[in-house]
Amino acid sequence: MSIFFLDLWEGVKIALQALRANKLRFVLTTLGIVIGVTTVIIIVSIIQGLNKAFAKEISSIGTDTLYISKFPWVMDGEDWAVYRNRRDLTMREYEAVSEHATLVSAVAPTLRTRRRVKHDDIALDDIMINGTTDAYTTTANAHPASGRFLLPGDVEHRRSVCVLGAEVAEKLFGRDEPLGHRISVGGYKFRVVGVLEKRGKIFDFNPDLLVLTPIGTFEKIFGRERSVDIQVKVINLARLEETQDQLTGIMRRVRKLGPGDSDDFAINQQSMLTDLYNNLTAGLWAVAIGVGSISLLVGGIGIMNIMLVSVTERTREIGIRKAIGAKRSDVLWQFLVEAMMVCGIGVIIGLAIAITIVMLVAKFSPLPAAITPWVAVLGLGFTVSLGLFFGIYPASKAARLNPIEALRYE
Repeated sequence: MSIFFLDLWEGVKIALQALRANKLRFVLTTLGIVIGVTTVIIIVSIIQGLNKAFAKEISSIGTDTLYISKFPWVMDGEDWAVYRNRRDLTMREYEAVSEHATLVSAVAPTLRTRRRVKHDDIALDDIMINGTTDAYTTTANAHPASGRFLLPGDVEHRRSVCVLGAEVAEKLFGRDEPLGHRISVGGYKFRVVGVLEKRGKIFDFNPDLLVLTPIGTFEKIFGRERSVDIQVKVINLARLEETQDQLTGIMRRVRKLGPGDSDDFAINQQSMLTDLYNNLTAGLWAVAIGVGSISLLVGGIGIMNIMLVSVTERTREIGIRKAIGAKRSDVLWQFLVEAMMVCGIGVIIGLAIAITIVMLVAKFSPLPAAITPWVAVLGLGFTVSLGLFFGIYPASKAARLNPIEALRYE
């Protein structure tokens, strides 16, 4: 093992001497590697940042929650008019699911509208108003940071109470305590009984810009001429498909669909959005691999070319080394180490540039970007594999030189 490290150190010293003797050639040779590594790392980092941001956003949807609605989250190419002309879901469907679904732990209906919300002189326009029940806290993982959530009595007696999203409370009340105050929702007075925990945006929907009211109160004030969305919390995630089948049967029965009729409702879940996202990012991965591969191929060809030139220039040196006892393996190892060093320096410079750019992108742009630890391992792999692949031919050519002919070379 000690002989191996001695040979390695000797090869590194010879390689450094050769690189110092041809600085401009070395810079031009590594440029392709630098560009390739930088490009790949930046694209991969942005994709990884997008993945983390997506996972954070979608986590609040919940893998164990199903969403029954009029429209599917992901359209399958069917004409939009087909979905638009579907019958609205009503409280009848919600009551049927609540009564007959045995594989769920909670069911919550939701009616939605957008209205102006006002407190004193502060008004917020186009705020999402949801009419729902006390089960919403379970199905939507929406828990109060202060105060309380809607109670069964609030829903039963159609009380004019509301729970505010974190951002609504902050904009209307600042640092003041909103609990107990009355606000105007669409021109009607509601008493604030709770404020939800801050959750952050989920795609284009911001659950912090939200006001929750009892569904009966919502219907009384804003009407019921809109489709009801039904959120269902599954008891056992392992029986998710069985739960979907049960819900489908209940919905088809209550909506009086015949055996040959298509479903006129959708049962949505988190995996639908995850699959769509993975399909979209697959294109980005293909671009990253394509661009990076071309850049690295160009850089590798440059290394091979320069190493062939180096072998030609150092033919006499190789002859002298062989004449004083150097074996083929010694010469082969010398040029392989040199090729790997060129690649290694190019990878290190590329990583440094890429990390700097990624940090600037993450700090000064809306694009999420994240450097993951395996990037360094990837860089090391590039160094070894690229140096070996593109250096093996020049190194083997040098190792096969006849010492007598090499000494005669001028």
